[in-house]
Amino acid sequence: MSYFIIVLVVVLILAVFLAGIRIIRPTSRGLIETLGKYTKFAEPGYHWIIIGVQKLYVVNVTEQMFNAEPQVIITNDNLNATVDAQIYFRVKSDEESVKNSVYNVNDYKTQIVNLARTTLRNIIGTMTLKSANSERSIINTDLLVTLKEETDKWGIDIVRAELREIDPPEDVQETMNKVVKAENEKVAAIDFATAAETTADGVKRAEIKKAEGIKQARILAAEGEALAIKLVNEAAELYFIGNAQLLKKLETTEIALKNNAKIVIPSDTQLINVIGEMSGVLPVERSKNMK
Repeated sequence: MSYFIIVLVVVLILAVFLAGIRIIRPTSRGLIETLGKYTKFAEPGYHWIIIGVQKLYVVNVTEQMFNAEPQVIITNDNLNATVDAQIYFRVKSDEESVKNSVYNVNDYKTQIVNLARTTLRNIIGTMTLKSANSERSIINTDLLVTLKEETDKWGIDIVRAELREIDPPEDVQETMNKVVKAENEKVAAIDFATAAETTADGVKRAEIKKAEGIKQARILAAEGEALAIKLVNEAAELYFIGNAQLLKKLETTEIALKNNAKIVIPSDTQLINVIGEMSGVLPVERSKNMK
């Protein structure tokens, strides 16, 4: 009987010991309370608590993301815009910050989401819909700064805040799309006109260059011909004198007759005189006795 009691006691002690074992992962930190009072900070690793006397609260210290949930916000130009944002944050891993995240705020996740929604209403409510769409980086920065200031006492580090969507009403969206389309068409038309003008200028310059080339070629050809004529005249005056001139005239006559050139002879002209004139020989005078 006593043996049974001993075994039972040992089993109970072992069960209590095993039930009190707690393991903290590297991604978490823990707070140990004894009879409702904070007594110890639990780092990653093995821990043991007294069941029924102590309690361990585990806090995730990795980066987390929460959606601020879509909400309708009235902009400064009285348009209803559906706005959605994402908040990235983490609990700081030091003991004081982990304690603040548990003891200074009730459910910091819900509090951060509500704070982000309120901050977005305050920021976008002072802006027009157009400026809100074009100045998203400013909204993100203002949202981040406000959240950091408000959550610092909770031991929370706001990593970044991103505005996901700003959706106007459907009729406003259709109008905006038409405006954007018209602007794009205008830009495309201007680009096309500029390209056409550039092409026309290029063709014009090419034609001018071509005309200048033709003009210069004709001038050079005319100058060449004039120079050639000048050289021929100078050579003729220098070398074609006396018998040389006569020989040249005879060569010309020979070429003309060889090519079957037709010569019209007046009725009162002798053939010998015509040939003589073609070859540069003086005409034969008629004998006084010839009639």
